Order: sequence, then structure tokens, then C-alpha cells
Amino acid sequence: MFPDGIGGIISPPRRHKEANMAKLVSFVVPVFNEADNINEFYKHLTAVMAKELYDYELIFVDDGSRDATPVLINALVEKDQRVQGYIFSRNFGHQRALTCGMDAAAGDAVITMDGDLQHPPELVPKLLRLWENGYEIVQTIRKATEDASFFKNITSSVYYKLINALSDMRITPGGSDFRLLDKKAVVAFRLFRERARFIRGLINNMGFKYTTLEFIAPPRFAGKSKYNLSKMLHFALDGITAFSNVPLRFAFYLGCILGCGSILLLFHVIYVKYIIEDAVPGWTTLAVSVLFLGGVQLVGIGIVGEYVGRIFEEVKQRPLYIIREHLVKK
Repeated sequence: MFPDGIGGIISPPRRHKEANMAKLVSFVVPVFNEADNINEFYKHLTAVMAKELYDYELIFVDDGSRDATPVLINALVEKDQRVQGYIFSRNFGHQRALTCGMDAAAGDAVITMDGDLQHPPELVPKLLRLWENGYEIVQTIRKATEDASFFKNITSSVYYKLINALSDMRITPGGSDFRLLDKKAVVAFRLFRERARFIRGLINNMGFKYTTLEFIAPPRFAGKSKYNLSKMLHFALDGITAFSNVPLRFAFYLGCILGCGSILLLFHVIYVKYIIEDAVPGWTTLAVSVLFLGGVQLVGIGIVGEYVGRIFEEVKQRPLYIIREHLVKK
């Protein structure tokens, strides 16, 4: 029994009666406006799994697409009983779509991946071999992306260095949402229900027997990335605030330093006024001091506000996602 987005229950998909395999592998694929990619992804993945001795299920989670993606998912459901789809009522975000699929997955192993072929299905056999060797979490590490810009590469590198410097928890640089989780790890993951979700950080710090697998991400098969600069910044901020309270401490320490500086400045003013009697009236120093201290205070208030805002979202206990339709072959 797994919690769904509206406080009810998502029933785990039934295993296929005709399958004789002892173990089931679940693929969780969040999609958003991927009409140009979804059939090609399905073709690649099924070709790979045709060579494997596992039964499998393919779970598409449509994150409020505005193109023909839900229609294509439904066509695949009618074509292949291993395929099912969860259609969100609106766009809830990539991390919540991943969560929905992992809530619903029934597999002994769950593989999460994107549907644009930048997470190559041809890498799946290597994930499965590592799982067979006893690893309970297999995290892929993206060494490079063939069509990534210099700006994206450098900001990604700086971000991982920053979050690891700020947090006591370790986030794997280059980690992606392409990974394999053993069923035990999936059950543990379902215990985490916070709204500001940074799944890479959650999974990296759950424990379990962990290993990594490096790969070079090919270009998207079609279309453009849905992660624009605004979404990337929001995602980065979620990661920092979810795993670190250093920004709050930074604001406190900065306030202490400036408070001590203000006391020293007070002594200086008294010295100039009463000892050397050389005080010159003027507004420049006062204006600069007020503007500087006011700016620092606003920064501190802004940092506190980010954390308070996240507390506000958590205490409301609103659903992580709402499912408009569950597509499954009858």
C-alpha cells in the first residue's frame, strides 16, 4: 500500500500472469511534453529488455503535458500490457512525477530514467548486472552531455561543490535521476514525503549497498530540455535548503560581525567627537552605513524567509500530486 497524491491508495500493478520470470523490474519514466520522444524511447527500451530474462513493467508518469503525450501513452498501454500510465491533473514537477512512479512500482528492482533518450536504455543491462551482484542502489554518474553548453557544465560543477561544502550530507557530483533501486531501498524512499523534493540527495543518503556507473549522455532525440534557467535555480535552491542550514548560520554570523563592527565604529565616533574634537557633520558616512546595514538585514531576512516558506509548505500537508487518470490495459 502506497500513499497517492490525494490521500488514498495506489494499488500496485498486478504481475503479468503469463510471465514465468521470478523477478520483476519496474521502469519509472516521468514525461512532460515528450510526444516526439516517447515512441522512440519505448522502441529502444523494449529492444533492450527483449534480451533480458526479466519480466518488466513500464510506468509513464505524465506531468501535465500540453501536447499529445497522454494520447501516445494510452496507445502504448493498449498495445503492450506491460505499459501503464499515470496522468497528472496538472504540472507538479519532475521530482513529484518520479515519486508517483516509485509509489506505484511493484518491481523487485526499480529503474528511474527520463524519456528523451539522454538516459540511454542500452545502459540498463549494466545496471541489472550490478544489482545481481548485490548492490541495492546503482547511481549513474553523467561524465558529460554531448550537447550541453559550457555554461550548463560549469554551473553544474559549481553547484555540486557548493552544496557539498554547505551540507554534512554527500551529494554525488554529476549524479542524475537515472538509477536502479532495490525494492528495499524503494520501500525506504516512500517514507520521505517532504514537498520540496531533492531526490538525488534523499537517495544518496539513505544508506544501503551503493555503487555508481559512469556514462556520457547523448543528445536528446528530439525537442528541447524542459529545465530552463528558472527551474534549474529553483531545483538548486531546494537542494541546498533541504540538506543544509548553513545559510541561516551565515546570516547569524554576518550579523554578529557587523554588530561588533558597529560597536567599534561607536567608539571611533566618541573618540572623534570628545577626544580630538574634530567631528565634521555630514550625511555621506551615515547614508552609506544605513544602506549597507539595511542591505545585509534584507539578505538575512530573505534567507530566513526561504526556510520559513518551506516550513509553511510542509505544515499544510497538501498532496504531492493528484492523478487525473490511471491508464492500464483492462
